[in-house]
Amino acid sequence: MKILLSGSSGLVAKALTPQLLRRGDLVSKLVRVPSKNPDEIYWDPEKGAINAQSLEGFDAVVHLAGESIAGARWSEAQKKKIRDSRVNGTQLLSETLAKLSRPPKIFLCASAIGFYGDRGAEILTEDSSIGSLFLSKICKEWESAAQPAAKNGVRVVNLRFGIILSAQGGALAKMLFPFRMGLGGVIGSGKQYMSWISIDDAVGAITHVMNTESVRGPVNVTAPAPVTNLEFTKTLGKVLRRPTIFPMPAFAARLAFGEMADELLLAGAKVESAKLKSSGYVFQHPSLESALKELLS
Repeated sequence: MKILLSGSSGLVAKALTPQLLRRGDLVSKLVRVPSKNPDEIYWDPEKGAINAQSLEGFDAVVHLAGESIAGARWSEAQKKKIRDSRVNGTQLLSETLAKLSRPPKIFLCASAIGFYGDRGAEILTEDSSIGSLFLSKICKEWESAAQPAAKNGVRVVNLRFGIILSAQGGALAKMLFPFRMGLGGVIGSGKQYMSWISIDDAVGAITHVMNTESVRGPVNVTAPAPVTNLEFTKTLGKVLRRPTIFPMPAFAARLAFGEMADELLLAGAKVESAKLKSSGYVFQHPSLESALKELLS
C-alpha cells in the first residue's frame, strides 16, 4: 500500500513506520519543514497550507499529529494549542482529501478515550455517550473534523487510543524513574480506571483496522483488561521488584499539575475494545503484567 503519515516524530508513528516498511508498504510523511525528500510532503496546519496535488493516489492516510496533552501546564493558551493542533490539522487534511480526484480508501485519524471523560467503573464501548471534561469536548471536535472525508466516500476510522505503554516514551516512560527508585505509589484514591494498550498492540490495531474494510467510525484502541490505578501501581512495582508505598494524594496532584491532574491523573474510564474484538483482532498483550514484562525486558 501507499501510505501517508502525519505526526511521524511521535511515539506511535515511530513504532508504526518500521512495521509498515517491513510488510512492503511505501510510506510518505507530512512534515512541517519544507523538504527536498520525495517521501516528505510539506504542510502547515496553522496557516492552512497543504499541496492537494501531492496527496493524490495514496491508499491510506494515518493522521497521528497533535500537541502533547502531558507537556506544559494547562494555561488557556496551552489548552487552545492542544485543541487547534488536533481540530484544525484534521479539518485541513480531511477537507483536502475530500476534494481529491483519487482520494485514499481509508483515513485513520487519532482520537482518545478522553472522549468518555471521568466515568468510574461504568463499562464504556464505542456507543457510549460523550463525557463532560475538556478533553471530551476536544475529542468530539477532533472526530467531527474528519467527517468531510467520510462524506466523500472515504472510510474514516477514529482511533480512540487508551494510555499507550512504551518504555520509549509516553506515560510509562515518565513513571519508570520514580518507580525504579522505590518512590512509586497510587495517585489519588487509586480507584480510577486506567484503560491501557501496549505500543505493540497500538500498532497492531492500526494495521488490522487498515486491512479490515468493515471497521469504520470510532474504535477503542485499548487492551481487554483495564485496571485501576491501584492495580496498575502494584503490577508495575511487582514487575520492577520495587515497593510502591509513596502515594500522591489528590490535592498534591492538583497542586503540581493543576487542571491537568483532574483529567489525566485523577479521572478514569473503564473502556472496552468492542469493535477490535468483534472484527477479529488478537491482542499480543492482553494482560498488564505480560505487557509490562515484555516492554521492560
